[in-house]
Amino acid sequence: MGLFDFAKDIGNKLFGDDDDAGEKLQEHIEEDNPGVSGLEITVDGDTATIKGEAESPSAMEKAILMAGNALGISNVQADELTYPEAEQETETQFYEIKKGDTLWAIAKEFYGNGSKHTLIFEANREVIKDPDLIFPGQKIRIPAEAE
Repeated sequence: MGLFDFAKDIGNKLFGDDDDAGEKLQEHIEEDNPGVSGLEITVDGDTATIKGEAESPSAMEKAILMAGNALGISNVQADELTYPEAEQETETQFYEIKKGDTLWAIAKEFYGNGSKHTLIFEANREVIKDPDLIFPGQKIRIPAEAE
């Protein structure tokens, strides 16, 4: 799946300088596991490497976003995070939150209807804990309406 870029200086503060960043990041993802078995995370500098078997493309995307939206992580390497080949890809887009954004405004932009903000929240439930607490620089999934 490759390398994904994130903003290193924003995000959820999960670990300090003295902590084992890989262990803390793995605990964070396992807390609300989006559907990844055999999850292994290592952190080298500001790059997190994720390994495991995702049950679907959306589970893989959520794990990548959960790791990348952590403060101090600017890259996520996911070449060894796989999902079953039989899964059909959906038309998921990614969006980086900007200052002043709300899920309502994002839904209006992508779907033409702000009341569909719940689709975005549900597609990012593991990434967004509180729909009122999104932050600039955070990356989220924008699913196809039928997901």
